[in-house]
Amino acid sequence: MTHRHYCTYFDHRYLPLGLALHTSLKRVSGKFTLWVLALDEAAAAFLDMADLESLRVLRLPQLEAFDSQLKAVENTRSRVEYYFTCSPCLPRYLMEVEEVGEVTYLDSDLCFFSSPEQVFDELGEGSVAIVPHRFAGSAALSHAKFGHYNVGWLTFRNNAEGRACLEWWRAMCIDWCYDRAEATRYADQKYLDYFEERFAGVRSIGNLGANLAPWNVARYKVTYDSTRVCVDGQPLVFFHFQGLRRVAPGTYDSNLASYGARMTPALRHGVFEPYLRILREAEAFVAARLPAAVGAKDLRRAGLGQWRLQASRAWRMLRARATGTLVDMPAR
Repeated sequence: MTHRHYCTYFDHRYLPLGLALHTSLKRVSGKFTLWVLALDEAAAAFLDMADLESLRVLRLPQLEAFDSQLKAVENTRSRVEYYFTCSPCLPRYLMEVEEVGEVTYLDSDLCFFSSPEQVFDELGEGSVAIVPHRFAGSAALSHAKFGHYNVGWLTFRNNAEGRACLEWWRAMCIDWCYDRAEATRYADQKYLDYFEERFAGVRSIGNLGANLAPWNVARYKVTYDSTRVCVDGQPLVFFHFQGLRRVAPGTYDSNLASYGARMTPALRHGVFEPYLRILREAEAFVAARLPAAVGAKDLRRAGLGQWRLQASRAWRMLRARATGTLVDMPAR
């Protein structure tokens, strides 16, 4: 079986998510390496200490030394916008410096439930794989401004077609990569809408089990028979836990309510509870060694005061409880 190369990035606050992603890959993937761009030294030092099998650490200064144009735009955008700008630069680094023949970028808040080889099978002889959002209901209109495709999974092969597409994406992100939606662009993501028309070898992945998420789950019949989860009859490959937040000890807001989706028994028992078991193990592992990494990462990033933090948590819990989209996990 082909040795797959995946890459992602996060800072120390997202360590539990990154470790949960790594654990899920170990459970269902064949041979692989997960390359992690550590966005701060705390994350890098922790991962060095953890010395996890099949995980390699890359520090942000290494990427910046390789890509001087990336570093040059750092002061022109916010922290999160600068991180978005890193998205195409990371796989480019791995192709040029590590001589990786194929690399797949993954968002750190993914969890795999069955073999990712299903996605590579669909890519076939293609050079680039992109995955549609497949927005459900009103989100199809309200969220169209963020792009037809989602950055959660992106595969590039180190050939002429794959490199041309990656180089164009990087150049566009270096030029403009801001956390606001405009007619033809949004952060690092809306550029994906132009891949197919500009480059050969681009494949839009049709597998409904790839990138199931809060924004599209309402479109499908999700079933769970205690052994596997299916999406309209297709095995769930990976779920994108966008917006998942811990709102109290042992209690998590699934973020389904943000998109008008409901929590079904199949989602609760087949998707969210298995993921939260992995995530809580990761949180405990990190908290014992780096307590600052487990906390209010979602709202602290926005610089909110303590009272606003508490109010936002209370509102999320109230909304999730009222809509039945809260997940309570029993104490370990």
